[in-house]
Amino acid sequence: MRYTQRRCADKRMYAPTGPVMTTQKKLLLDQLYEPYRHCTACPLGNLGRTQVVFGEGSLDAKIMFIGEGPGQQEDEQGRPFVGRSGKLLNRVLETAGLKRADVYIANIVKCRPPNNRKPFPNESKTCKQLLLLKQIGIIKPQVICTLGAAALEGLLEQPIKITQVRGRPIELGKITIIPTYHPAYILRNAKELPQLLGDILLAIQKTK
Repeated sequence: MRYTQRRCADKRMYAPTGPVMTTQKKLLLDQLYEPYRHCTACPLGNLGRTQVVFGEGSLDAKIMFIGEGPGQQEDEQGRPFVGRSGKLLNRVLETAGLKRADVYIANIVKCRPPNNRKPFPNESKTCKQLLLLKQIGIIKPQVICTLGAAALEGLLEQPIKITQVRGRPIELGKITIIPTYHPAYILRNAKELPQLLGDILLAIQKTK
């Protein structure tokens, strides 16, 4: 499955180039984050956010997980996926043979939307251009696993029905995207848990 790429610059950012030492990646990420620690580039910066949640994990991760945006606990702790959804994600990763420390986890938007609403397109687009694409370019994952429709929509800037694309690889430059359900959806629909696990196992397979 292939999707239209909206900008040539996006393609360059997605494409892994050469090996970069972990210490260099950390320096590059620190330099990237510093100007945005009190970001007000989109409306979310003035809507009650406690702190900017950039992401965490292995800087040499082969798989990068991208969610929608921080929730209340993430906003309070400054870390992505630390609430109930995060605990479920951790368990699924362990079942698939991965540790949370093996992957990198981030969100389309780095600031919590009010009442955990879906980010608006201008919010997602702004954060994607300023931060997410550059994170991807520095970390250079082989596979991106998007969690939920909003994450994939924000990445591709196209309407998505997650039930139609879940588990179907999308080639974007040299990176494979594996769309799957958001863990919050699984908390409400436990019968879909095997699908989430299967998609993560597929993501692992794509790195080999």
